[in-house]
Amino acid sequence: MVDVETPPANAKKPDPATRKAALWATLIAVPVAVVVGLVAFWQIQPHTDGETSAAPSASAPVAVPSTAVQIAAPKLDARTTQVCLAVTSQLPTVLRGLPGRTVTAGPEQNAAWGEPPITLSCGVQQPTMCERIGGGHDGCVPLDATMLAMDGVCWWAADGPATDVFTTMDREVAVQVSVPGSYNQTGQWANEFSEPVVKTVKSTTKGVPSGCKG
Repeated sequence: MVDVETPPANAKKPDPATRKAALWATLIAVPVAVVVGLVAFWQIQPHTDGETSAAPSASAPVAVPSTAVQIAAPKLDARTTQVCLAVTSQLPTVLRGLPGRTVTAGPEQNAAWGEPPITLSCGVQQPTMCERIGGGHDGCVPLDATMLAMDGVCWWAADGPATDVFTTMDREVAVQVSVPGSYNQTGQWANEFSEPVVKTVKSTTKGVPSGCKG
């Protein structure tokens, strides 16, 4: 004979309400698990939008006005004029997608791109280091100022509330680039001009801060 187990007489029968609740819990849990899985899948996928963090870029594209950019153009001596003409002849007409703009004065020494404008001025006053921490002659560069050695050029980086200003420290004729803070990676924008500076302006060791000496 085959023994057949008979459930005890006092065994509890499944509660229909409990079974119904369990069924609903299962029906809800399955789609939730699917959604969670899809979210996790998309989060681990590599980005393919083509963006690169190394390339400087504007925060948002804006219309570039046709008006000239206001820039001062102090009178330069003959030698400085010659050097600055060489510099401006090497500048791009389009800077990382920003179109070049006319300037109000001194196109042989000044240039501008985009809106708000990134500007370059050649032949500005040669910056010199202060003699001591916290003091020195008028207009001197603080000894703790930020120096950026980029592609063969030593740039003094001065952060401003609205615009960051970068000035060469190791060239016989100083070149200054102003980049509005609305642009990402302002130092990288200034570095776009390192190659033209190296090509056209002789280097100097006089007054160069130690942080920029190779």
